[in-house]
Amino acid sequence: MAIEVACHDFPWSENTMKSCLSGRYFNGAIYQQDTLAGFYIGEVAGPDHTLMDICVAPAYQGKGLAKALLNDFMLASEQAGAENLFLEVRESNTTAIGLYQWAGFSEVGIRKDYYPRVNGKEDAILMAKTLSFGSGSSF
Repeated sequence: MAIEVACHDFPWSENTMKSCLSGRYFNGAIYQQDTLAGFYIGEVAGPDHTLMDICVAPAYQGKGLAKALLNDFMLASEQAGAENLFLEVRESNTTAIGLYQWAGFSEVGIRKDYYPRVNGKEDAILMAKTLSFGSGSSF
């Protein structure tokens, strides 16, 4: 929860975080010298998986940990037989968008006024990736 709060101006609630630790969700974490440095939360929706949240503690950012977490999410999804991967990202988060593009995600849509901002709302960019063995449509 501390990493979630440190990484987001509008973090998830503790109840939301707890609800993502069971059921249709799967999670990954990365440690540095026995300290939790980052995590991701994925959701299973039929043959598709969605990256719901990915965070790296500010002290560990810029060291390739988000790339490692994203790779783990994609590998876990592939091993589970997922066909397509989806995510949403703030349009202003150019660092994350670059990471997702590096990993093969493409923009497939926009959610207008999706994320809260201090002054109003911000659009979310919808991104998707078809896994190589999947039988789903290509994005």
